[in-house]
Amino acid sequence: MRWLRNISVVFALGLCLTVCAAESDGSIASAHQPDAEAEVNISEMLFGHIGDSYGWHITDWNGRHITIPLPCMVYSRNTGWHFFMSSEIEHGHSYNGLCLAQEGRYEGKIVETAPDGSQTRPFDISITKNVASLIFTAVLLIVLVLSAKRWYGRNDAREKAPGGLAGLVEMMVMMVNDDIIKEAVGPHYRKYAPYLLTVFFFIFLSNLLGIVPFFPGGANVTGNIAVTFVLAMCTFLAVNLFADKHYWKEILWPDVPLFLKFPIPLMQMIEIFGLFTKPFSLMVRLFANIMAGHAMILGLVSVIFVTAKLGPVINGSMTVVTMLFGLFMDCLELLVAFIQAYVFTMLSGVFIGMSRQSEH
Repeated sequence: MRWLRNISVVFALGLCLTVCAAESDGSIASAHQPDAEAEVNISEMLFGHIGDSYGWHITDWNGRHITIPLPCMVYSRNTGWHFFMSSEIEHGHSYNGLCLAQEGRYEGKIVETAPDGSQTRPFDISITKNVASLIFTAVLLIVLVLSAKRWYGRNDAREKAPGGLAGLVEMMVMMVNDDIIKEAVGPHYRKYAPYLLTVFFFIFLSNLLGIVPFFPGGANVTGNIAVTFVLAMCTFLAVNLFADKHYWKEILWPDVPLFLKFPIPLMQMIEIFGLFTKPFSLMVRLFANIMAGHAMILGLVSVIFVTAKLGPVINGSMTVVTMLFGLFMDCLELLVAFIQAYVFTMLSGVFIGMSRQSEH
């Protein structure tokens, strides 16, 4: 069967690439450390890929780190603004008294070293790896939407059905608009459809790019709690700034027995507390699921390096097992990428729909 043969070829190719990568990483580690039994820091590898950074690491070649430097923009109370590339502060170097903290509470962040040796954190608005990936995702989303719009400007959709990229975009937009936004928000869905469509496609593209192991993918954008916090705050503002009077009446003076809301505003406190738990659940759910998926895949890959000292038989067999589970986890991550965008958009729509109530 042709499809089975194609799957076997893809799997064999992936296995060869994994083994070659493991061999190359082992040679690089031994080049940096003269001992034959060079240790691989698994936690550093995990958090190095999951965490943010000032440069975009591509790969290692002949013991050298190939990294795309990103612009750093820092304001110091003592010396003012500084604009430089992240390559200026790599490998322990400093730039005008600014360097990367190697340990402590500011580890991995740009700090300013005082004459007495103390370190302070300046105002930092640098373009980090996650920020660069966020900008790339936004630009990619704009390009996809404008490309579909260009087709509609040249053709009459009533006479000819869109195909290719325009057809894919239309299918996704109609699915999200009709099956998620319209059902969750209710009669007033058109007002909130642009925001919810943007949220869905931004999260979905960010999740897909996070699975891609090479540039320009691999950034942990939606696995960063600061990004999910901003997305949740946007939903919080959409819910509470455009809510009608019936929504606020249910919060400030709910339809319950009087002793539950006066003189002790018990129900009001519960309702106001619920205002903040809704966006909090959105923030944590997206962050935790994406972070856990990345950590599990990296943890499986680290098994190859952990078993390197146990001999070629055990290491080779664990490499095969790791490849199988890795392929399964990658397929699962594709599903999770869509599900998390779906769930965030659906729950945001439900919360917005609850704020547009009619009087009972």
